[in-house]
Amino acid sequence: MRQFDVFVFDENFDESQGNPQPPFTDPELGWFFTSDWNKHLNEIEGEWVVFAHPCIKIDRAFLNNVAEVTDSFPMVDAFAPRIRTNKGTFLGGYLLKPASKGSGFVEIDENAPLRYVAAPHPYLGIFSRRIIQRTGGFDTTLPESARLADFTLRMMHAGGRMFSVPYLVAQTIADNVASESTSEANTKNDANTIACGIAPNLKATAIILSKAFGIEASLPFALHHPSVIPTLFRNRSIIKEKRKAATLLSKLKADFLKEVTL
Repeated sequence: MRQFDVFVFDENFDESQGNPQPPFTDPELGWFFTSDWNKHLNEIEGEWVVFAHPCIKIDRAFLNNVAEVTDSFPMVDAFAPRIRTNKGTFLGGYLLKPASKGSGFVEIDENAPLRYVAAPHPYLGIFSRRIIQRTGGFDTTLPESARLADFTLRMMHAGGRMFSVPYLVAQTIADNVASESTSEANTKNDANTIACGIAPNLKATAIILSKAFGIEASLPFALHHPSVIPTLFRNRSIIKEKRKAATLLSKLKADFLKEVTL
């Protein structure tokens, strides 16, 4: 068994042309460069799996840091690393916004202490192999930038918990990492953001919330963002089926849900 597997996802990868050269190799490390988020999951051998966007720098120093953190918190199933942009700003994981405030996701403060979170930044997440096997695959009907958040909420129903450690930090290769709080309209007009992907849009967020928590979360969100109502109505049968699959044997406790809510 390897210590780590690193999945680098980009919808523009053409696997028929061969994989890009990894930044470094190690017997304890496996690399997967792919546009298909589920294709290689059954090939996982690493105890821990890093899912990253190509704009995140995955180097030996970062993985050494990951090894120290995972050893320090053996009961944690997943981690949401901070991302340091080349401009010196830090992007982190996300908490849930309570229904009384419209539901959705809220990015943690860059100075936030050790704490559990509800989702990682859309470009970087770390999960144990055991919790991936328990949770299943990614929902590829969602935009790429929404898949880690959706997977993490389903992981919570499977009994997993995601932790944010302030000193677990990855550097960006480019300056164009988007905050999830970026509005859809601004994202479309921001060339730098488009170059590296966008944060989950309102429609994807509505679907994620509905799958994980049902009408209790999706209704307040829809009332604050009426544009998502047709999407929820049109996909209600599929969402219901996916919600049943994710929550039928849910291990998510109310006290933990409170911990990851603002």
